[in-house]
Amino acid sequence: MPGARPAQTQAIREQPPTRRRTGKAAWYAPAAVIGDATGAALPVYLAFALVDGANAPAYATVAAAAWLLVRVARNRYAERSLGEGNSAGLALQDWLVLVGLLAVVRAATGEESPFLVALTALVPCAPTSAVVHRLIHRHLVARRRDGLAVRRALVIGEAHAVDGLVSHLARRTDHELVVVGVCPVGDEDPHALAPVATRLSSQAPQRPSADTAPVLEAARRLDVDVVVVVPGSHMSGPRLRRLSWALHGEERPLVVVPGLTEVAGRRVGVHSVAGLTMLNVAPPLRRGLAMLLKSMTDRLGAALLITLLAPLFAAVALAVRLDSPGPVVHRQTRIGRDGKPFTMAKFRTMVADAERLRHQLTGVNEQDGRMFKIRRDPRITRIGRVLRRCSLDELPQLFNVVQGRMSLVGPRPPLPDEVAGYDEVELRRLAVKPGLTGLWQVSGRSDLSWDETVALDLRYVDNWSPAEDLALLARTVRVVVAGTGAY
Repeated sequence: MPGARPAQTQAIREQPPTRRRTGKAAWYAPAAVIGDATGAALPVYLAFALVDGANAPAYATVAAAAWLLVRVARNRYAERSLGEGNSAGLALQDWLVLVGLLAVVRAATGEESPFLVALTALVPCAPTSAVVHRLIHRHLVARRRDGLAVRRALVIGEAHAVDGLVSHLARRTDHELVVVGVCPVGDEDPHALAPVATRLSSQAPQRPSADTAPVLEAARRLDVDVVVVVPGSHMSGPRLRRLSWALHGEERPLVVVPGLTEVAGRRVGVHSVAGLTMLNVAPPLRRGLAMLLKSMTDRLGAALLITLLAPLFAAVALAVRLDSPGPVVHRQTRIGRDGKPFTMAKFRTMVADAERLRHQLTGVNEQDGRMFKIRRDPRITRIGRVLRRCSLDELPQLFNVVQGRMSLVGPRPPLPDEVAGYDEVELRRLAVKPGLTGLWQVSGRSDLSWDETVALDLRYVDNWSPAEDLALLARTVRVVVAGTGAY
């Protein structure tokens, strides 16, 4: 989420500590608890009132208590968790735990209530919880834009590392860290927007106080809440350890940034071996039950959508046929998983000889990378602009999903000439099946630069999960309605 982080940083510097340290709003936790309890109790009560009216209140109470118990056990109401993370994915994980818990209770107590009624009644728990937590998230982001519910940070590291971290944090306003000062290690000056609060020598000091004294003085002067360290060749383990002792003596937390980017938190774990703290990064999901579930969901979901949308298919086909001469469906070679080519189908939105005319328009390409995009492409037909605006031209790709060539969610399917120019990093986009929708499609589509497109696709390739797919499908509906970046 882009935002004016430098202006926000200036506003925070001018705010007194009592204003910015109000933290998250006090109503977040009660609202989340009430929303979760209502989302569990009300559907269960209504469902069982139709089949077992006498016991409906008891069933509703048990469902609400069990749902709250699961959420509390998984720290969903902790201040650090409220308003953060993927609310839909977390709610789905918790719902699966709830169903398993109640199944065990049912078997242990010999409960004989209708199983399908109970399971159906529990379905609203997850979406209701996701909606409530999404509303909290939006309120939290708005507060952070105003410089509230944030933590002031002092960043320590070599100049280039400091610049990278500060610029990365400044691109978004939905997180809690605002850099109010930097402490470069060495003589090189960083270009970060935050001021240089102090400086450390590139050489390990003879006395620990040579490091700790200036850092503590800067932390007190800037009234920072957390010190963030980017390790490098000059910041050794013992040096970092002594710095942590000094900071923890004043109860200031120390955060170490390992340099990993776009790695989901669920893939990262910390463990100790022979007294050494190690960061374990699990490999991305590529096989097993999760992949089988994704494949089955893709094909069954696509087949269901084709059946339900059959009248729309017919209407769009007729409109394309009447609008301009040429085939209704445009077939094009695209590159799929592991570099294997396949024929992708779309409703035709351009004139029949669009491929030949493309070579004449190469000089006016508005994309800065491998893709070819023109906002007002003269080859697009009248009905084609409407279809692209509503993403209806992509409906025939559902047949590619049924065939197993594509997925409902995944990176954008590239053209062969685009792939021919890929470097080793960009080729990683081909590690999974291309998708009908994905992070690129819901994050701006053609309005994004090539580097942003690659970054989004790689984030999905490395971190996808069934819960993430469900969240992206939900976001797709909103983006299609808005038509953002579609041309």
